[in-house]
Amino acid sequence: MNKVRIGLVGAGFIAGIHMDAFRAVTGIPVEVVGVAASRLESAEAFARRYGIPRAYGDYRELLDDGDIDAVDVCVPNVLHRQVCVDAAEAGKHIICEKPLTGAFGAGPEAGSLPRRQMYEEAMRSADEILAAARCGGVKVCYAEDYIYAPPVLKAKRLIKQAGGTILEIRSEESHSGSHAAYSRQWHLAGGGSLSRLGSHPLGVLIHLKRYEGLLKAGKPIGIKSVLADVGTLTKTEAFKRAPGQWLVKEWVDVEDWATVVLTFEDGTKGLVLSNDITLGGVVNTLEVYTTNCVVKCNMSTNDAVMAYAPVSEVFGDEYITEKAQTKAGWSFPSSDEFWTRGYPQEMQDFVEAICYDRDPVSDGELGRQVVQAIYAAYLSAELGRRIDLAELDGDVEKAGAHVQE
Repeated sequence: MNKVRIGLVGAGFIAGIHMDAFRAVTGIPVEVVGVAASRLESAEAFARRYGIPRAYGDYRELLDDGDIDAVDVCVPNVLHRQVCVDAAEAGKHIICEKPLTGAFGAGPEAGSLPRRQMYEEAMRSADEILAAARCGGVKVCYAEDYIYAPPVLKAKRLIKQAGGTILEIRSEESHSGSHAAYSRQWHLAGGGSLSRLGSHPLGVLIHLKRYEGLLKAGKPIGIKSVLADVGTLTKTEAFKRAPGQWLVKEWVDVEDWATVVLTFEDGTKGLVLSNDITLGGVVNTLEVYTTNCVVKCNMSTNDAVMAYAPVSEVFGDEYITEKAQTKAGWSFPSSDEFWTRGYPQEMQDFVEAICYDRDPVSDGELGRQVVQAIYAAYLSAELGRRIDLAELDGDVEKAGAHVQE
């Protein structure tokens, strides 16, 4: 393949990040030849901004474009499954933003559905995407940028060289809340902070244990059980007594706080934190505790650039860092925020996988396992107990009887 030709589905914030990442790919010519959005004018505006030749008001028109090798899915979560399946059936490789898919019910009452039902819907949806990809002979590239972040890549090299056993991994993504309207409703987002933010740390935890298992025994180490709690802290009386004006609080039926404990098949542990009640910028951290070393990564803050301003107006409209509530005082402007988080490296891997016909580092199976962990966690929070994944995928009747006991 002399050139990899991409079709973008979606023309929002993440599509812009992906567009910049494609432009950073080296060694292989990449061309984004078309963009589709639900509103043609949005697609046309995006196409003008980035010099994309064709714009569509329906993604199915883009799938009919014979010049396109891969489809980059940058639409709200509820649309992932259908777009991915349609892309596979059209013979297009898939690049899909996180999470791969989820459970969305049939309308605005989705958030009240039993979590067991959600788990089954989400897994069915993930399996349909992977099955369509196998049938169509195309790759699923799961867009989890954490895995490609330079600090995480360095951590993997250190862990490999040290040769110890990973005993615990801790990871967090938190900030002050998404301003995307769809993120506040379950039937569009498929969950709250756990699904939208927690998919990142879940992905890197699952990946690292998979990596360790392949290094030492030629077999990935998977998740055995999940224990979780979730909440909507901006709906509590405590918050209402002193509401914070800087936090997003318009959540309809999704959580803004989640904590998940994973137990892996080898008995080791993982801790995931994700919330929308954190001021001061985005938290993107990873800590790995092994038998002979500790590695800590921070994919957000840096001290390569430090700046001070007595008031926010001093720096005008110059970008500082994501989710910073003010430019006043000392700040840590990011010199290249998206490189530090792994977006260009992610697209480099995907383009190489498509061009050279190899598997991407972050593949559809990782996306499926993240979906499994998310919805097992929602079920754990609902039932107030640890959830064994073998139980979920085994005898439903036996699981119900256990709950009654």
